Amino acid sequence: MALTVQNFIKLANLYNQMTMVMSAICVQKGGIAMENYVGRFFLADVLEYVYEYGRRLLDANKNAVPANVAAVIKKFGEQYEHVRELTTPTQKPIYEMTLEEFERIMNI
Repeated sequence: MALTVQNFIKLANLYNQMTMVMSAICVQKGGIAMENYVGRFFLADVLEYVYEYGRRLLDANKNAVPANVAAVIKKFGEQYEHVRELTTPTQKPIYEMTLEEFERIMNI
């Protein structure tokens, strides 16, 4: 995937949609706290990926990234720091894995 602002916006929208779905699931399951929902680990992995994509986008194209997108990347970074301990532990971060490595770790 080429590092572009449009791709980052799509990934950010995906993450935001997933947080809304997670909230709805928690409500549907009787109002459980989001901190107690098992899907929080997956959502933390997605946030890690989205933030890392944005960080690399900034590193590669600092002048081409609009200020509002850079602010979103910074916000995702702050959110990621709060959930860093929930991400899947691996020797290699998920965003650096090949598809084969990911499938092997996930036993797919």
